[in-house]
Amino acid sequence: MNSIQRISATCVLVTAAVSMAACSNMSRRDRDTAIGAGVGGVAGSVLSGGSTAGTIGGAAVGGVIGNQVGKEKDKDEKR
Repeated sequence: MNSIQRISATCVLVTAAVSMAACSNMSRRDRDTAIGAGVGGVAGSVLSGGSTAGTIGGAAVGGVIGNQVGKEKDKDEKR
């Protein structure tokens, strides 16, 4: 992995961490969705060699997975 990709991945992770701290009043499901999108975007970028389509696709898939995980956690809490 070249240095530009490493810098990009680091910037995305830092941005995601800072934005998560700023959104402390989000529901668990919203937070899980945002975390999933951030992690998916980084993973998509790394796996596709830094392509925009890979990053966007990874973020979309990660967001959906995070949303569903949050949904299941909400169901478990209500029981």
